[in-house]
Amino acid sequence: MNIAQIDENLQKLMKSFKKESFIYDLLLAYGLPKASITRLQKGSLNMSQTFGEVSWKQKVFFKELDGEDLNEVAAGMRKIIKHKQRFIIATDYTTLVSIDTKTEDKLDIELKELPKHFDFFLPWAGMEKTTHVGDNPADVKAAEKMAKLFDAIKKDNPDESPEFVHGLNVFLSRLLFCFFAEDTGIFTDNQVTNAIDSHTQTDGSDLDEYLTKLFEVLDTPEKERKDLPSHLASFPFVNGSLFRERFVIPKFSRRSRQAIIDSGEMDWSDINPDIFGSMFQAVISVDQRGSLGQHYTSVPNIMKVIEPLFLNELYEEFEAAKKDKDAKTKLSLLLQRLHKIKIFDPACGSGNFLIIAYKELRRLEMKIFKETKEMPLSGIHLSQFYGIEVDDFAHEIAQLALWLAEHQMNVESFVAFGQANATLPLGDAGQIAQGNACRLDWEKVCPKKKDDEIYILGNPPYLGARMQNSDQKEDMDIVLGAFKNYRDLDYIAIWFYKGASFIEGVKSKFAFVSTNSICQGLQVSLLWPQIFEKNVEICFAHTSFKWQNNAKSKAAVIVAIVGLQNINSNLKSLYFEGVEKKVKSINAYLSDGSGTIVYRRSQPLSFSDQMSFGNMPNDGGGLILTKEEADRIVEKGSFGKSIVKKFIGASEFIRGTERFCLWIENEDYDDALTDPEIKNRINLTVEHRLKSRDKGTQELAKRPHQFRDRNVAINAQIILPRHSSVRRNYIPMGYLNSDAIIADSALAIYDPEPWLLAVLNSAIHMVWVKVIGGKIKSDYRYAKDLVYNTFPFPAISKQRKEEITQSAFRIMEEREKHSEKTLADMYDPDKMPVGLKNAHRLNDLAIDRCYRSRPFENDNDRLEHLLRLYEKMIEEEKHAGTLFAKEKKTRKKKANA
Repeated sequence: MNIAQIDENLQKLMKSFKKESFIYDLLLAYGLPKASITRLQKGSLNMSQTFGEVSWKQKVFFKELDGEDLNEVAAGMRKIIKHKQRFIIATDYTTLVSIDTKTEDKLDIELKELPKHFDFFLPWAGMEKTTHVGDNPADVKAAEKMAKLFDAIKKDNPDESPEFVHGLNVFLSRLLFCFFAEDTGIFTDNQVTNAIDSHTQTDGSDLDEYLTKLFEVLDTPEKERKDLPSHLASFPFVNGSLFRERFVIPKFSRRSRQAIIDSGEMDWSDINPDIFGSMFQAVISVDQRGSLGQHYTSVPNIMKVIEPLFLNELYEEFEAAKKDKDAKTKLSLLLQRLHKIKIFDPACGSGNFLIIAYKELRRLEMKIFKETKEMPLSGIHLSQFYGIEVDDFAHEIAQLALWLAEHQMNVESFVAFGQANATLPLGDAGQIAQGNACRLDWEKVCPKKKDDEIYILGNPPYLGARMQNSDQKEDMDIVLGAFKNYRDLDYIAIWFYKGASFIEGVKSKFAFVSTNSICQGLQVSLLWPQIFEKNVEICFAHTSFKWQNNAKSKAAVIVAIVGLQNINSNLKSLYFEGVEKKVKSINAYLSDGSGTIVYRRSQPLSFSDQMSFGNMPNDGGGLILTKEEADRIVEKGSFGKSIVKKFIGASEFIRGTERFCLWIENEDYDDALTDPEIKNRINLTVEHRLKSRDKGTQELAKRPHQFRDRNVAINAQIILPRHSSVRRNYIPMGYLNSDAIIADSALAIYDPEPWLLAVLNSAIHMVWVKVIGGKIKSDYRYAKDLVYNTFPFPAISKQRKEEITQSAFRIMEEREKHSEKTLADMYDPDKMPVGLKNAHRLNDLAIDRCYRSRPFENDNDRLEHLLRLYEKMIEEEKHAGTLFAKEKKTRKKKANA
């Protein structure tokens, strides 16, 4: 049972939650034997005879409560356990309190939040939490020690030249290796720290010379060493290029020398290479000190990439080989495959993905050794692992972390088999190139031959189109410059395009973690046609989820994971909320379906009513009024009321604020000028428009009493804000009478059919908004050409239109019942009135029935249906257009005849 599976099991548990079986389902989620759980449930393993209690030796002491203080009860349970139960759990099925009796860690959460804290119970699955959790005290303590050391060295060495900074980065990585080596059996216990303490001056004056000599010794084979003092001769030969290059070692003072000794005296044996690299990276940036490790990628999330990319397939082959009549041959072939695989991370940072991939391949190899009973000496080498990293220090740390991971796996192998590969001398530490992955030739970093099996993976930088600096924009120019509107793409698009180019036509796959924006909105039509032209397809995808790390300050962003391969007929894996679904194909919107891509349209696909932007004043504020200003003008003139209108944009509509505007028809112009205040405002508008460099705006100065746009309704109008908070389940929209002027911060449909509001207010329409419209920052972006004009809606009967018209009115009526509240309050998911929520639920059901009688399972099911309908309607439109063109051509021929 791996962590990703546990994570998914807990998601399923909470979806089908049952009080009576909760504790048993929880234990099963961590892979505990089903037969044992059955015995526990029947009572033969349950040490407690009390109703509502479950007590299992060494595993759990569980108690369900009603109205009692959970913390108090859990503390009492902790005192009376007799069978070394690892976890105390008390719950009232709303809240859960648990105590880890080994570490004394405590969990106090709402029960529905349990999947977010899956790591708390990992010991049930045979994994101590320090193996996988970023809050490992050893990692945090080590990073804090190194931060102190770094500051002390920088104070003694203010040199900022690139050569010195690079040398300092290399020096720190060498020092980290020494600390780790002396605490893990590579060197003797405290060998480096004691040598520094005993053989250098306390003022630090000779420490640089001593370390220079020590590093030379570590790079010299024993047989080539001459006339060394015993304290240096006793150090083993390290090799692996770690100490090969010569750099100027920094100068030291009493303070910085002591900082080295203090760092060496802590126990480095519990350091996790898959997190400490990221934490030490943070050491270099003082502004990140408060959140050491914030960019560390958690193991469960990395597993979501590597399992469907290659690990699941390897394990399937392993299980099949074990059952084969010629199992030994089949397992031997699998070993050969493992020893040739290449793993490549072209944005490797400090190596987290490479380290986890390496460890997982080594563990599979060990399972094969157990089956074959062969000599358990690993044939998986670090030279099979490739990376590119732009940051110099991260590049050095990535190589170091791979060495340390190799040693840890050698120790793990020794514990399992009594023998393992020797850690020293080190081999090559992976092929990690330092440079810009956007500009380097990936094939030069990771050469590919015809029969190579290469897996590319990672978590490249996300940077949105408007967040890129000049260098990154230049990267976009170099790689994507031939694309139309490529500057609207996220920076990560470069990795996807280069990945697709790399794997084209060879035995290779890639998978990247990405913000979900490249699979939403306009970016889909800009990027994915270019990728699919490479004859590649999406082989698996995790739809949007929160990507959280496990470090002290947890960073979270909404991401998707997308894997690509050369086109083949195998089923693809689509993961939605952790549940896998096998499908024939996955489209660029990460749903089940063909390669449908939605493009902007100038005309609606489904509706006769046109949507347009609200009215832009382009007036410099001259035609816009506060309520006080509007009241004053109305009171002064008989014409005032007719030329002062409510001016309603997104903010006014949602938040209930009030603005007004001057809306002057040509026939009222002369009368309006008799009011000095209005005349002054018109003059301000003239001045603003004439100052503009835009000729169109200058031309508007000829009619300064009017907005640039002049769109109004005869009877009624729908207002739809262009941007809305992503927290809302629905974008607040509604009817206005014809007196109001809709501002350009909103969209408008003038004199629509009433049933249309019900459609736009529905859950299925919101699915289209989220995916096809994309986001602006984190908010919904509603674009008429990309969302409204493309939205597929089936033809419906007059009776159905009347039915959903009533549904729209029901929503409006429920809002009216809470007229004292703003729409912002009413559509806050935590504050939404029950009646309004129910009205929307009924509306959702009514609109869903317009598409099909069978209810949709979830939003992903809705999206798949919408995209299929869109594709069908587009084809029908093309066919109708072709028939029309043929008919027109025939008529022309007849006319000519």
